[in-house]
Amino acid sequence: MPELRERSEMDQNYMWDLTGMYADDAAWEKALCELDKAVEKAAAWQGKLTDVASIAGYLQDSTELERLLSNLFGYASLRNAEDTRQDQAQSMYNRIYGKYVQAEAALSFGSPEILALPEEELERIAAAPELADYRYQLQKLLREKPHTLNAQEEKLLAMMGEVFAAPREIASSLQNADMIFDPAADSEGKEHEVSGSGYILLQNSTDRELRKNAFDSYYRGYEHHIHTFASSYAGMVKGAVVRAEARRYGSSREMYMAGENIPAVVYDSLIESVHKAMPLMYRYVSLRKEILGLDELHYYDLYAPLASGDPAVYTYEQAQQMVLDAVRPLGEEYGRIVRQGFADRWIDVYPNKGKRGGAFSSGTYDSNPFILHNFVGTLDSVSTLAHEMGHSMHTWFSNHTQLPQNADYTIFVAEVASTVNENPLIEQLLADCRDPVRKMALLNEYLEGFKGTVYRQTMFAEFEKEAHAMAERGEALSASSLNDLYERLIRLYFGPELVFDKAVAMEWARIPHFYTPFYVYKYATSYAAAVDISERILSEGAPAAEQFIDFLRLGGSMDPLDELVKAGVDLRTPQPVDRALEKFGRVLDMAQELAGQMRG
Repeated sequence: MPELRERSEMDQNYMWDLTGMYADDAAWEKALCELDKAVEKAAAWQGKLTDVASIAGYLQDSTELERLLSNLFGYASLRNAEDTRQDQAQSMYNRIYGKYVQAEAALSFGSPEILALPEEELERIAAAPELADYRYQLQKLLREKPHTLNAQEEKLLAMMGEVFAAPREIASSLQNADMIFDPAADSEGKEHEVSGSGYILLQNSTDRELRKNAFDSYYRGYEHHIHTFASSYAGMVKGAVVRAEARRYGSSREMYMAGENIPAVVYDSLIESVHKAMPLMYRYVSLRKEILGLDELHYYDLYAPLASGDPAVYTYEQAQQMVLDAVRPLGEEYGRIVRQGFADRWIDVYPNKGKRGGAFSSGTYDSNPFILHNFVGTLDSVSTLAHEMGHSMHTWFSNHTQLPQNADYTIFVAEVASTVNENPLIEQLLADCRDPVRKMALLNEYLEGFKGTVYRQTMFAEFEKEAHAMAERGEALSASSLNDLYERLIRLYFGPELVFDKAVAMEWARIPHFYTPFYVYKYATSYAAAVDISERILSEGAPAAEQFIDFLRLGGSMDPLDELVKAGVDLRTPQPVDRALEKFGRVLDMAQELAGQMRG
């Protein structure tokens, strides 16, 4: 693994171009000076929301304020992600975060003031022609009426925003800026740098000694801070429980799912379906052990490639072409916009010192989408590029179709768009492959997609469900209790063939998504929906592709489950998850058959 360089040493052609948001930091500072006026203008409606005209004026002014906040916050967060150590970007991020919380507090009167109107009056106002552009927004607001507090209480909760967010910020700073890991030696004694962004690459190595040493180094680093991580996570969970109680929800899970109007049955049936399909995962674990020729399969063996020989390494330019080839079934317009994204530098490609780990797609209504990547040349890196470009395409189609108040799609549907981009990539590579070793590597990638997205994310979802329930029962969320919970789930999800390494019990501490409660289950449900959609696109062609793009254009204009029905998938039933797991079984059959042929 090449040594990380400072950002100043990187080639700008492979960095995102943020000038479409603000020309530079000075332009951002100038825009920040306009924020207080926008807040004052929207806040001036306090005490006046009594009729259609006043509510229309407030919604227009608050929408413009949200747009400005989104641009300011988006730019600062992207600049901070470039290098989490730089003081200038940290200062920008912290200042706009504080301003964001202040703006939320200043506008916290809006919902309770509108909802204080009589029920019949509210329904009449929501149906008024003058508010047609805000109808869905008002319908969602009406659903919140039982959980909305009075104006003073809402303001108090809004003012506590930074306090409630502090645990996430503490954990993020600890992970991305402060933690340092010992180097890991490979089987020849050569040392390799261990970092958050590069850890999985080391776990993908064919050198088992390197995998083990990187694993030991990584979790030794977490062990040194595990009580801090436990305290920060416990603080986040307790904050969620307090807010749920204040808003009269039955649980924190109910509160977080209410925003997207997702019933608990979707969450619980996901866990039930995956539990029923545990034998498939145990078969996969057993197949790994067999192909790798191991007497014992450890956690650091779960990401090792199943194919022998040197793993394929792709240049970024090759990755771009692979993504373009994969999305060809989605039509000419879709492919043209993807090419535009590559040409216009939407993507921050390579890792550098201090850069935030992982990958994400971001952007605002007034900018093009942006993708943070840490591209290292693996097939997984190529898949990640396809995945994040799926998010960006969703953003692009939504922003070019919907009004700003209806453009932000929910996380629930976001992961459908990204995974539909990934599946055709693997299907195409498999169809074109004639080399059995290479084909096994591709099947490994496909199986890892199911393992990581359906099984692993469902395991995370079960961890969250249990951790929040523990807090609601008044049980302590200590390092010991969280480790015990995670150990039980690891044993359940990976079965008896996996030798349990005690350090794995701390893995929960490295999962940043846990600080966005009840988020991860959406990866699994969305993957199931995406399997159905992508297979229909590959079999039916243009009609299914057009239906999918029409779904992307919906943005956030409907409840997510209803949007998915428009795309041909009903997640209110267990069938999509069951079908995805059946597909996992078929891919597993292919891998087992190929393994037998390769042995023969």
